[in-house]
Amino acid sequence: MKYTDYQVTLELTEPMLGTVPKNPKVYEEYIASKAPSLQAGNEEVEVEKSREDIEKGGWTGFHHDDQGLFLYDYQIMGFLKEAGNTLKEQLGIKNLRSKIEQFVFVLPRRIHFAQKPCDEPLERPLRAMTMQGPRVTLTRSDMVPTGTKIEFTIRLLDNWKTDKGDDGNGKKRVPEISADTLKEILGFGGLKGLGQWRNGGYGRFEVVSMKPVTKDTKEDAAS
Repeated sequence: MKYTDYQVTLELTEPMLGTVPKNPKVYEEYIASKAPSLQAGNEEVEVEKSREDIEKGGWTGFHHDDQGLFLYDYQIMGFLKEAGNTLKEQLGIKNLRSKIEQFVFVLPRRIHFAQKPCDEPLERPLRAMTMQGPRVTLTRSDMVPTGTKIEFTIRLLDNWKTDKGDDGNGKKRVPEISADTLKEILGFGGLKGLGQWRNGGYGRFEVVSMKPVTKDTKEDAAS
């Protein structure tokens, strides 16, 4: 199997909000709230119960371990696929999202933040329309601040397509997803970033560096 590893460093230009419910039972309670009522005509009670569960589980944060807060690799992959799907026409690559799934991988499994989180969470109202009319609930999210660095590796498997040569007659093999393609995709993070409330401008980032990992670099990292 042939591939090239790229060491990537991102820096947040806007704070990033956590996506992990801080209530450890939120998934269990959410599923219970969706269970069919035993009493007919009790839909409003079920809706109200769901709303209360949302309020209880409305504080989100980050995954954490002994080394601190971290993102899972699939969160970076999710961004790459979303950005690739948006930019496929501009980049001229059909089915770019599925090709990213086939040829692009993110390492390691846990990607730790270089900085500590903000002391105070971000609080904001959420508006929703229920069977009882419009409702507003308060939600809060832990944040990591602007300037936080995120470092990880992108592994790009060799992928080729046949293209016309410079003279228009001959043929040559060129990578369909190249390092330049990945840089264009990562550049989308300046508009839509990582984490929660991305549509509100949170989690935006810039690419500080993206360098191929040489043999010497790999040996230094292993020592």
